[in-house]
Amino acid sequence: MNIVFMGTPAFAVPSLEMLLSEGYRVVAVVTQPDRPQGRKKVLTPTPVKEAALRHGIPVLQPQRLRSPEAVAELAKYEPDMIITAAYGQILPKSVLDMPRLGCLNVHGSLLPAYRGGAPIQRCIINGEKVTGITLMYMAEGLDTGDMIAKLEVAIAEEDTAGSLFEKLSVAGAELLKQQLPRLMQGKVEAEPQNEAEATYAPNLTREDERIDWSRSSRDIYNQIRGLVPFSGGFTLWNGEVFKVWATAKPEGAAGPADAAPGTVLELTEQGVLVKTGDGTIKLLTVQPSGKKAMTAEQFVRGTSMTVGTVLG
Repeated sequence: MNIVFMGTPAFAVPSLEMLLSEGYRVVAVVTQPDRPQGRKKVLTPTPVKEAALRHGIPVLQPQRLRSPEAVAELAKYEPDMIITAAYGQILPKSVLDMPRLGCLNVHGSLLPAYRGGAPIQRCIINGEKVTGITLMYMAEGLDTGDMIAKLEVAIAEEDTAGSLFEKLSVAGAELLKQQLPRLMQGKVEAEPQNEAEATYAPNLTREDERIDWSRSSRDIYNQIRGLVPFSGGFTLWNGEVFKVWATAKPEGAAGPADAAPGTVLELTEQGVLVKTGDGTIKLLTVQPSGKKAMTAEQFVRGTSMTVGTVLG
């Protein structure tokens, strides 16, 4: 059976590695084009491309998968099945119809909740306690295909988007490993999604990273967790971006009632205490404009920030 695997970030690598270790024949890998990374804008291959090249698998990197040239190139590999995991482009009908056994997707949520490009980040931002993986058939809509199987994964209080990505990437590979033999034996009965229960998790924007200090401490804590390690949250200090990479769990301290949300209440080596809409929150790792991320202990030793400063 010829399998074409489509994926881009590290989330997809365990699924690809599982296919190869279990002896499935992956004839080609499709991934996003190399992108400039870092301050020096070095052209960098995707994690899936790096994994494919280690195993000597041909790699396709079309700018637009729906272009006639990309579809024709993919068809040369005569896929019996296409498996995707966080590929990053919507598959056109010409590709969906290509493999005789269909197109499968390893999706990072319990569908029909959190359809879209950022389900892992948004479930943390929204304070969910449980998420998981859904193995599904792909359809023309956004994550609307019939569901084959699900695997629940608990979200720990300390999980960030990064740690949850790792948990779900392993869970995705495991679920795929469990279900592929059943699929090939025709033992799977896929279940349609209930459209009435569908929720969406669109890709994050710059505005999703902005901290609104009038929100609850818990909301801000979850927001930062959901943005780490990819972007962090940000506020403004002296008109410049001031990033927040880690906070302590909210402890319910109310702070002075007359302080405006965003007011700095304490500056200690244990953290920068800031007033929120319903209490306070302690910033543990911050990044002033033009500098590297640093602990609160490092920050308070040399900062010009003072108690009474209003962030944002």
